[in-house]
Amino acid sequence: MINNLADLRKTYSKGSLSEKDALANPFEQFSLWFDQASKAQCPEPHAMSLATVNPEGAPSLRTVLLKGLENNQFVFYTNYLSQKASEMKNNPQVALLFFWHELERQVRVDGIVQKASPEISDAYYYSRPLASRIGAWASPQSEIVPDREYLEAQERFYLDKFGENPTRPDHWGGYTVVPHKIEFWQGRPSRLHDRIVYTKEGDEWVIQRLAP
Repeated sequence: MINNLADLRKTYSKGSLSEKDALANPFEQFSLWFDQASKAQCPEPHAMSLATVNPEGAPSLRTVLLKGLENNQFVFYTNYLSQKASEMKNNPQVALLFFWHELERQVRVDGIVQKASPEISDAYYYSRPLASRIGAWASPQSEIVPDREYLEAQERFYLDKFGENPTRPDHWGGYTVVPHKIEFWQGRPSRLHDRIVYTKEGDEWVIQRLAP
């Protein structure tokens, strides 16, 4: 049993964020915070939670890695036959969450997901280490497998088949998230946290403060 959770306390005091200090473009604001998280040596600053919804309306959450911020879109890669891919095909509305504990910051992103172009997927796939490229073939992501040995056998099979030049599987590639809302959260004392939200209205981004 976990005890004394109600007694856990933390005072947030490492920064602030006001409407007048926030950059007009949310992607520039994100890039600024991302660079600061990297310089602060936050573990895997590109790790983000990805929320999807299944056909019954039940949410599903997992951590994936941001691999690009291109043309104002958040880019990540995965197996097109996975659970998340199936859910995104059924409902393209997704949410992302970045949490940088060392800086007491979060960024929330709401948007629409779509498949990246084959050219973008190819470029990233062929930049990966060999083991990762083979892994895209070896793992039937989200499917039930008998044991670890099965996966290792699959890895050996595809390594023998392709050698050092595996092609990108048709079932693996990129997604881009086109956001319509991005919220920046900065921890503050007394739980009066700063929450600055950018909402897309037409071609413009409107900046507002939310109560914590």
